[in-house]
Amino acid sequence: MPDPNSCLVPTRSAALDRLARFAPLAGRQYAAGRNTDPGPGEPGAVSRLSPYVRYRLITERETVATVLAEHGPSGAEKYVQEVLWRTYWKGWLELRPAVWSRFLEERDRQIGRFADARAIAAAENGATGIDGFDDWARELVATGYLHNHARMWFASIWIFTLRLPWALGAGFFLRHLLDADAASNTLSWRWVAGLQTAGKTYLATTENIARYTNGRFAPVGLAQEAVALTEPPVGPERSLPAPVAPVPGERSLLLVTHEDLHPESVLSDEVPIKAAIVTADADLLWGDKARAFVASAAEDTAARVTARFSCPTKISDRLDAATLAAAAHAAGVRQIVTPYAPVGPLADRLADIAPILAREGVVLAQTRRQWDAQFWPHAQKGFFAFRKRIPDLLREEGLS
Repeated sequence: MPDPNSCLVPTRSAALDRLARFAPLAGRQYAAGRNTDPGPGEPGAVSRLSPYVRYRLITERETVATVLAEHGPSGAEKYVQEVLWRTYWKGWLELRPAVWSRFLEERDRQIGRFADARAIAAAENGATGIDGFDDWARELVATGYLHNHARMWFASIWIFTLRLPWALGAGFFLRHLLDADAASNTLSWRWVAGLQTAGKTYLATTENIARYTNGRFAPVGLAQEAVALTEPPVGPERSLPAPVAPVPGERSLLLVTHEDLHPESVLSDEVPIKAAIVTADADLLWGDKARAFVASAAEDTAARVTARFSCPTKISDRLDAATLAAAAHAAGVRQIVTPYAPVGPLADRLADIAPILAREGVVLAQTRRQWDAQFWPHAQKGFFAFRKRIPDLLREEGLS
């Protein structure tokens, strides 16, 4: 099976080159063809930039700015909205972190109690006999990628036709998608299941699949209705938390993680960087393809960090308090600064590390991007309410 990710070189320069080549196609051509999945190795309308954006080798802001410069707000509207779905999901989960904890608990509970292990294995191995679904399962495992429309079809069939636990399906995606993040993956599965927008589900149909795969697949026997799953109320959103901010002028160690591999564009020059450490901790990533991508990207990032901050930079495959404390002491600093970690495994790890570092006399400070600070507070309701704010928010960002 052709691997469409094989051409994704994990460097910032490759990401910028791909963005430049896609930008002329991000207007009418993208809007017309974005829902069609032509199959692995076949040219399509989507950008395939998501792994770069997910790890912020390029940022949402510069991606949006590039396509707006090419097509203007009207012509680039559909693609801009697609980029902002990831921003919206991150913001929504940031305001409701208990949903991430609930997913982890549900996934682990289902791993321990779901009786039909053979059904799970058949679904994950592409051996259900369902046209399309089996192909997507094999494509995902082989390549680390699925077209966004195929992700929706797959999740719908998993939940409503095969009647498998949604959290195990979300876990399957996490283990294999190169671009998976806690927010986009978890909340997209919840949306299909009718949990995210209570009572509203997504039903995969034979006609829709046949139409948007150019007739490659026309599965029979799919569920004819999608009865929404239910759960206890999520509760009100919290206010966007304010991270411990770096002290200007304080000599610091820069910590770079897989959540933001372009620290050059987020840190203020007011914080002098004396040394840096780039981590690629495999325990914080879910799949081998993601781990390999991040490990290679870490090398590219380390070279850029060294050049930008004129400091020694170390790559580490461990992110723990002992490693960070030793690096801070070796650099002679009492402050570690890092781009803000959104809700997910990294944020959980840093929350555990911070008090240990504090006992060592080292402060762990985080810097949130202006983009996130601007958009995340508006992810209070559904995406369509969020979408209405996009033009105004982009103007405030100087992008229209």
